Amino acid sequence: MAEGKRKLVFSYNAPVTLTFALVALIVLIIGKITAGASTKLLFEVYRSKISFFAVIRLFGHVLGHSDFTHYANNMMLFLLLGPILENRYGSSTFLEAIGITAVVSGLVNIIFFPNAALLGASGVVFMMIVLVSAVDLKRGEIPITMILIIAIYLGSEIWNMVTVKDNISQLTHIVGGLCGAAIGGLLSGGARNKG
Repeated sequence: MAEGKRKLVFSYNAPVTLTFALVALIVLIIGKITAGASTKLLFEVYRSKISFFAVIRLFGHVLGHSDFTHYANNMMLFLLLGPILENRYGSSTFLEAIGITAVVSGLVNIIFFPNAALLGASGVVFMMIVLVSAVDLKRGEIPITMILIIAIYLGSEIWNMVTVKDNISQLTHIVGGLCGAAIGGLLSGGARNKG
């Protein structure tokens, strides 16, 4: 009797993660086709009058990227950590965490950097880095790994914010990490289940 062969199939195992990465790639391609006009209209957050497009940008800036290198750097960690978080907390909770981080980091940019535009998923990625370190967070216990991650990543961003002059928003990274810590703390209390 011939041994049955297992058929390999592709699995859309982390729908929020995969859809986010795909949509961000499409946004990047359309941005290149439109010479950045679509990105500026919908996927960069900056101080402007309150309008429909301003609200879209508040959420959508995490989907915009300046170039493929920017996109690839964010998506490597996003695709690595996203499935873990979706599996642990569920797709809808993970999507909410992304939305909260996008809005909070967008508002921080508008308030503190009125002359700068913000785009990219790095704030969300920092939220994910801290949140994944909080996966085993239990009431009354704080994992040392979470403390080290916060100290290393957020500490390095504070250092870079003070010492390096570049176009990277370290404050957004810090805000993303703080969102991850806050969301991790809320989720560890059992307030959310997978779903």
